[in-house]
Amino acid sequence: MIRYLVVLFVVIFSGNAVAATANVVDSLNLFFKDLKTLTADFEQVVENSQLNSTEKANGKLWIQRPGKFRWDYDAPYEQEIVSDGAKLWIFDKDLEQVTVKAVSASMGNTPAVLLSGAKPLAETFKISPLDFGTRLDWVELKPKEDDASFTAIRLGFEATTLKIMLLEDNLGQTTRLVFSHLQRNPTIDANKFIFTPPAGVDVFETSD
Repeated sequence: MIRYLVVLFVVIFSGNAVAATANVVDSLNLFFKDLKTLTADFEQVVENSQLNSTEKANGKLWIQRPGKFRWDYDAPYEQEIVSDGAKLWIFDKDLEQVTVKAVSASMGNTPAVLLSGAKPLAETFKISPLDFGTRLDWVELKPKEDDASFTAIRLGFEATTLKIMLLEDNLGQTTRLVFSHLQRNPTIDANKFIFTPPAGVDVFETSD
């Protein structure tokens, strides 16, 4: 789930903002407008269909559009997921193992691949506003493809700042990401998106 969510999240942020369809999705449009880089801290919780937490994690992310990203999990298990736009490295520190694959292959046949490149979100998702009666502005993205492995993505904005992302999959699980210290268009050291396997770890290069 962690790896799939990272790919999905990053590909969404590699896409173009949808043309305004209603005033209530202005937050989505304004967030994506002129977005080149992004950093944030995050807390991630996965809940099953009974709303019981099955997985919790936290860490920090860096994104440079299009396609470059770094997603570091600090707890409960240390993991680094890094892409230079062509290859994806997944480093599990506890296992002392690195998995390497092409970025396109890492997306597999998931609906996320439909958002790669310059495709506007509206070509892949049905976008509509939501009213949860909270202080956040909510936008829902539902995949247009019938065979999608997830049912909906919901983004919660405070003005033009992304605060929460909810992902519902076909297994009834909901993954919630809560963002803090989010910065738009900061300067990011190019070395953040370069990964060199540490000495002594096992490296596996896959094509799937």
